[in-house]
Amino acid sequence: MSNTLQNLPATPASRRTFLKAAGVLGAATAFTATLAACGSSTDTSKDNANTGTVNKDLSIEAGISYSLSTGFDPMSSSGATPLAANLHIFEGLVELHPATREPYNALAKEDPKKVDETTYQVTIRDGAMFHDGTPVTTEDVAYSFERVLDPANKALFAQFIFFIDSVKAIDEKTVEFKLNTAFAGFGPRISVVKVVPKALASADQVAFDAKPVGTGPYKFVSAAKDDKIVFARNDAYNGPKPALAKDMTWFLLSDASARVTAMQSGRVQAIEDVPYLDVDALKNKVDVESVQSFGLMFLMFNLSRAPFDKKEVRQALHYALDKEAIIKTALLGNGTAATSFFQEGSPNYQLASTVYGYDAEKAKSLLAGAGVKDLKLTLTSTDTAWVKDVIPLIKKNWDAIGVATTLEPLASAAVYAPEKVGGLKYDVVAAPGDPSVFGNDADILLSWWFRGDTWAKNRFAWNESAEYKEVQTKLDAALAAPEADAKALYKEIVDIIAEEVPLYPIFHRKLPTAWDAKKLDGFAPLPTTGISFIGVGRTA
Repeated sequence: MSNTLQNLPATPASRRTFLKAAGVLGAATAFTATLAACGSSTDTSKDNANTGTVNKDLSIEAGISYSLSTGFDPMSSSGATPLAANLHIFEGLVELHPATREPYNALAKEDPKKVDETTYQVTIRDGAMFHDGTPVTTEDVAYSFERVLDPANKALFAQFIFFIDSVKAIDEKTVEFKLNTAFAGFGPRISVVKVVPKALASADQVAFDAKPVGTGPYKFVSAAKDDKIVFARNDAYNGPKPALAKDMTWFLLSDASARVTAMQSGRVQAIEDVPYLDVDALKNKVDVESVQSFGLMFLMFNLSRAPFDKKEVRQALHYALDKEAIIKTALLGNGTAATSFFQEGSPNYQLASTVYGYDAEKAKSLLAGAGVKDLKLTLTSTDTAWVKDVIPLIKKNWDAIGVATTLEPLASAAVYAPEKVGGLKYDVVAAPGDPSVFGNDADILLSWWFRGDTWAKNRFAWNESAEYKEVQTKLDAALAAPEADAKALYKEIVDIIAEEVPLYPIFHRKLPTAWDAKKLDGFAPLPTTGISFIGVGRTA
């Protein structure tokens, strides 16, 4: 059996994908504000390699940054914490390793077979069982895709498999996919759909959402919203990534000091989202790494409200930001100022034609040229701890050029509610976001914000502009273009977005994770909010 895809690209070809349906992202409010990014570069702070022997009778404990904002059904789950949990509970036919993002065959016995340009067949793994002891069938696989594709379910993940026209079981071991367009990245992309037991998921979706049943290396035991998630090893698992611990407990510690204390005391072996102020102190006891991510903090403008409908005003507010000082002060250096829509070091990175270096005088000139005097605005933001550290510095920069700024930090759900962003009832938003957990190709990352109605129409009102329409044309053209031409088209798109800045990054974050390498073998920090113990065991 091949457990690594041999005949398909490691990531979907960036020119191949776009979102078919508009408005399917509405379920992703919590996700948008909490997920961070996929990236590649790391800053190793401590060399403490584990040379012990894994003891599969030991337990793993971890500190998680966010409470449960959604359930666990992989068709509808959008919260950062349940998404991370589902990496252990469920499997797709193909999976992407959480840390490396490399694809491997999971429920698929071998690489998907390309019959022709619009037909693929996948054979399922022999002996695969759901956690309730029932065998995985091709009917379960077909149902898992059909429920996501069904418009009535408004599944978040339907947008990522737009190229699938139909899925059917053709025998007891083989599933056939018919595509509506050729798609070179078929194998890696189908990882977004997790296989569920048809009998349970179709009988009572609400119950299944609360108590999920998958095929992954760990079984779900229990969960409490602001307390913990408990997992047990799936002893019937016969796939490529078996559980290496008896069980796991994830403590949901949204309070940053509580996570740090749990790590320092040895109550847990790993924590995500290390507060920047605590990185150095934790380095004295455990390993800490800051992973560069796509995860960005963006400014989003309400283009339906003057004067933010003028690009010169939007540009001025970007030029007014001393991004390097903000990163140094609020993030203690754990970020990179945006010089493109994509982060430096990404395979998608191309320097934008417009880069917003700190230039207060240019900001003033742009405002004056736009006929804007004595501008007053409200900066609405999410209330994540590090975001609350950043926004006073934004206010300081804007106040310095004569813009009277009122800060309005709100819970994520309140930011995107109809009373605010959802109803275009705001001036400017500063918030984090990142869809790269689903894939790192350029089209996914661009299309998340710049295709469909959810963002471009309903959240920042850019969809009627000529520039927006040009972006759509170029995204579509990139689908059929040769690789070099597609790259050139994405550069043109990046340049348009950088010039217009309806929604644009201030910086891309580095994400610090801490773990005890003396007690964990095989652990790697993720370039996204969340934590993974796939292939990780306890040694002490």
